Amino acid sequence: MAFESLSAKLQDVFKKLTGKGKLTEKDVKAALREVKLALLEADVNFKIVKDFINKLSEKAVGVDVLEGLNPGQQVIKIVRDELMDLMGSSQSKLTFSSKPPTVYMMAGLQGAGKTTTIGKLAGQLRKQNKKPLLVACDIYRPAAIKQLEVVGGNYNIPVFSMGQENPVKIAKASLEFALKNNHDVVIIDTAGRLHINEELMQELEDIKKEVHPQEILLVVDAMTGQDAVNVAETFNERLGIDGIIITKLDGDTRGGCALSVRAVTGKPIKYVGMGEKLEDLEPFYPDRMASRILGMGDVLSLIEKAQQAYDANQAAELEKKLRTQDFNFEDFLNQMQQVKKMGPLKDLMGMFPGMNKINFDSVDFDDKAIAHIEAIIQSMTVKERKNPEIINGSRKKRIAKGSGRSIQEINKLLKQFEEMKKMMKMMTDMTRGKKGRFNLPFFR
Repeated sequence: MAFESLSAKLQDVFKKLTGKGKLTEKDVKAALREVKLALLEADVNFKIVKDFINKLSEKAVGVDVLEGLNPGQQVIKIVRDELMDLMGSSQSKLTFSSKPPTVYMMAGLQGAGKTTTIGKLAGQLRKQNKKPLLVACDIYRPAAIKQLEVVGGNYNIPVFSMGQENPVKIAKASLEFALKNNHDVVIIDTAGRLHINEELMQELEDIKKEVHPQEILLVVDAMTGQDAVNVAETFNERLGIDGIIITKLDGDTRGGCALSVRAVTGKPIKYVGMGEKLEDLEPFYPDRMASRILGMGDVLSLIEKAQQAYDANQAAELEKKLRTQDFNFEDFLNQMQQVKKMGPLKDLMGMFPGMNKINFDSVDFDDKAIAHIEAIIQSMTVKERKNPEIINGSRKKRIAKGSGRSIQEINKLLKQFEEMKKMMKMMTDMTRGKKGRFNLPFFR
């Protein structure tokens, strides 16, 4: 995950300031020197780092510690505010044309994940009751049209294509098709190149003049670091882009692109790609990203993921089962599958405040462990899942053989499951006021 190294280094800086009553110039300079190095190592543009550090210095030198905050927390607040300002003070949403169809022109170099991103974006717009149409204007890259058709098919979204016809004519014809077939959103997949060249830019300018897009969205690959920033700057100068989508931010990247691209172009980051699934194209919230970088978690995004994954009726039924201790392996398997929809466990845990300090690579309960538990439960009969107490020695042997796990693992799971049921029952009772002093109003 991007920013892991940067987050850890910033946390070390803040720790060194703990216990000081006031931030002296010497304290600030020492801390900012380390912050500067951390940002440069994260591949943030050096000019942006220089301006960023100057702003921090102006705000931090001689500032009295706020009531109830120690100096480390004071610096965190200042850094967080500046990070938010760097990435954009608020979320930038897509805009829609007052007269349909709304046209989004997608641009970017080859390999940035543009075509896949187009499919995800269309899928999310359809969830907003839009009727998107994808347009294949990349006639140069081998199998580009076929790839877009496959992506469209995955999300059941139609693709307009005219083979190897001129891309400008294709774009113009797609608008006529959209009007006739009641498509209120048109997303144009333009050609990319391995590098920026005059032929590419001229074609994009011609398409822009013909279709007058509501927004031009540039897709850049976070893995390319500062090259992505340079690409964004050039595309913005020639086309006048309206927003940026950063892909592959879930990979082993230093993340400097996300901290640099808005400052260099002046254009907002609209979405970030955090994985392969439809829901992994996430709206970009500068405040939430700043909090995650500083190890403060991102509980709001976690809640949104949970709301997308969980069914309200199932949640109510689950609560009832927990209260009556009627919770069984069928329910447990269902809950595990719901959690998996939210993404990798390591990424989810990283959204909790303070969890960035934990080395999840050393934690046994990871996604592989979840798969093992699933295999065990799925090797049980329906009767065994609903009545775990009937699982005797011979049944355990059969389950072990079917799941490829050991009898010891099955015994451990059965024991942990019973302990978990008791604990969850106790917690449910407490939150409902059955243990007076634990009656928490926000659970009512």
